[in-house]
Amino acid sequence: MISEKFQEIINKMPPEVGTIGVLDKKLTIISCNNRQILGTKSEIESFSLVSSNSFIRQGGFTYKYFGDKKTDEFIIIVSGEDELALNYAELLSVTLSQIVVYYNNKHSRSVFIKNLLFDSMLPGEIDFRTRELKITDKVNRVCFVIKSESFMRDLNLPDIIRNIFPDATKDYILDIGENSVVLVKEIEKSIDESRLEKLAVSVISSVSSEYYIKLVIGVGSIVQNIENVRDSFRHAQLALEVRRVFSNEQSVSMYSQLGIARLIYQIPVNLCKIFLKEVFKKCTIDSLGGDLMFTINKFFENSLNISETARKLFVHRNTLVYRIEKIKKDTGLDLRNFEEAIVFKIALMVNKYMQEFNVNHKNK
Repeated sequence: MISEKFQEIINKMPPEVGTIGVLDKKLTIISCNNRQILGTKSEIESFSLVSSNSFIRQGGFTYKYFGDKKTDEFIIIVSGEDELALNYAELLSVTLSQIVVYYNNKHSRSVFIKNLLFDSMLPGEIDFRTRELKITDKVNRVCFVIKSESFMRDLNLPDIIRNIFPDATKDYILDIGENSVVLVKEIEKSIDESRLEKLAVSVISSVSSEYYIKLVIGVGSIVQNIENVRDSFRHAQLALEVRRVFSNEQSVSMYSQLGIARLIYQIPVNLCKIFLKEVFKKCTIDSLGGDLMFTINKFFENSLNISETARKLFVHRNTLVYRIEKIKKDTGLDLRNFEEAIVFKIALMVNKYMQEFNVNHKNK
């Protein structure tokens, strides 16, 4: 309890100072060097009377406000109405205010959640702090990693997201740097992932229209207890990373929809190199040229349907067949064969992943 921390400081004050104590917002004396009045009510009219004036002198005592209006507020009470009493009160207010800041930083729910996400807590500590902070454990939660791809100017992304999700008792919004925040959101048990995707889209639309900021959002997995929130956070981060490599045109990336891209992203680089060499024995993907690669991508977009792909490319069906034959001649893979088409599609994704890896490796 923070009152115990106050009491430790008050106990160190010399006895000649007289009565020293701390009032909470209910005007109850929660810490004091006079045990007889500990737990009793103060005689001042209201808490706001002191907080609005910084200090008052009344009934033989000096009252000095301290604390944080966003978290905890208190009043110091010192016997005497002279300047010496006020000096003692002001001196104590500095020390006790630092205790309030330290205590709130250590015990706040947001700090707990942040430590949980970044794996800075032991399993036993998680259970203890969950009970201490009165956080509901067995409820469904999901993490949204929200990243701005625009210059923020004087705007504050955490504050913008807090305006959209103001319920601080259920939703936690944390600044994780690099114009990114994580939203740990409590959700209904019956909610499906399509609604989570719609929620992410609505956040992007709202922020874009009001602040002209481009956002991308990674949505993690749904978890059922507080300890597993860190897994949802990692999944949301991975969703954004995979999006950057394979589908950077999308604004929302769902972990549950990453599919084969998630597997490829986690394959060691040396195995990717071996795979590409085994698939493309005759040539490399880059040697196919822009026109053929455009044709290949369109063919995959249209589910290997020759007629539909030719229509989308505005070419004759025979022209498309000729191109597919050329691709088969150059690579040894026939895109009209389903199994060979799958191998080719995976190879394209592996090659894209390798290109991204090489770019990042050069920049380091």
